Amino acid sequence: MKFSALVISSALSAASAFSLQTRSQRNFAVRASSTGHHTTMSTVLPPLVGKNVVLTHDPSGFDSLKIGGARVHCYTRESGAESEYLMWYHASTSSDPPADGEAPIAPLSSGSIGIARSRNGLAWQRDPVGATTEGNETPGVCLGPNVDAWWEFDTAHVGLGQVMTPMSGTTVISEGGVYIMYYFGGSFEETDISAYGGPGSGKVKGLKMRIGVAVSQDGLSWGRVEGDDPTGACMGPYDLDDDNPNSFIDTNAPKPKDIEEELYTAWPEVITEEGADTSYTMFYSTMTKKKKEKCIALGKSNNGFKWYKGGVILRPGPDEFDINGVARCHVIKDAMFENGLWKENKKLSMFYEGIGSDDRHKVCLATSDDGGLTWTKQGIAFDFGVDDEWDSSGVGSPHVLRLADGTVRMYYTGQSSDGRTAIGVARLSGPSLGGPWEREDSKMPTFAES
Repeated sequence: MKFSALVISSALSAASAFSLQTRSQRNFAVRASSTGHHTTMSTVLPPLVGKNVVLTHDPSGFDSLKIGGARVHCYTRESGAESEYLMWYHASTSSDPPADGEAPIAPLSSGSIGIARSRNGLAWQRDPVGATTEGNETPGVCLGPNVDAWWEFDTAHVGLGQVMTPMSGTTVISEGGVYIMYYFGGSFEETDISAYGGPGSGKVKGLKMRIGVAVSQDGLSWGRVEGDDPTGACMGPYDLDDDNPNSFIDTNAPKPKDIEEELYTAWPEVITEEGADTSYTMFYSTMTKKKKEKCIALGKSNNGFKWYKGGVILRPGPDEFDINGVARCHVIKDAMFENGLWKENKKLSMFYEGIGSDDRHKVCLATSDDGGLTWTKQGIAFDFGVDDEWDSSGVGSPHVLRLADGTVRMYYTGQSSDGRTAIGVARLSGPSLGGPWEREDSKMPTFAES
């Protein structure tokens, strides 16, 4: 069975009574006969090496090709155990090229979602088993493409957006607490490459992406939550060519003025606003159908499961550093470190991926004083490496983590000149979130030793 949003909402309001029943028949891995989460590549390259690399691809694992989208939590358990870092990330693996006449899967880093653990946030160990779900065939995978429902949105690949623990604090997690994962996925539906502004002609699978929700009690085994959309998604593109284009439009409220037709919805980032009535805000990456702009758009929810669109809130340009697109953001509340504690305020900071006029990606910063409705760009926060560094072709997918000692760390995805990717780490050395950020020496063991 699938979980309904109503059931999950009731569970979150009484977490002590919530017992997650992960479907025994669900297989979170991809069947051996399916290449849906694979990206075609004839040769698997060796892992990247760099002083601040903390996780790179495993030539023999589900993450043998591309890796990215890291989301890191640092917890002190109520039981008093020492601190524990958890990293969720997505990755793709290589496969044989598609048969003649068959459309390829989009060459993204998404495919399946895995998890790694650390005691210091620098030296990481992949989970060797993955989800403890009956029938799981792929070691290390905690959420893979959907193999139970061929009509749903996430059958070809899945990628990570955000992981939240709404029933716990930011640094302390209760035993038996509930995790919520917002992820994105694509199906085997074929679309024209030209629709996305790509050169030439032909078809591609998996690019009309949508957003879904999954829940877990241990962060490892996940159960999908059925969204209201026929595809099972909780958020999808606004497209007048779809059978039901208003699935994610609140018809009981004025239509947002910045609603535009979209080609996909992906890389969701979600924050909450606590109060008498908890509210949820989603920032997701999209491409507008008409102008082919890579933008960041807004979603709103009262329960974290049923979402409505709020329109585009961040667009490319006019400055050169993000003139070709904005995407893949992480949003945090501003905070001051006082008396050993982080004290948050209402102002928001968004770290996002800006695509410059040279088509290389870098981490940029924007700020908001009105809950994320409008944003002021602050420029580049963290740039790609110089020519001889492992991340010289681009950096993105930032995730910022405030630590208990008052320091701030950023995990990010970097890409080398030959297209390989890895997760890197940087530490804030300046007085504000705008930087400077310095690449932190991870003292990562070699792949053979890890």
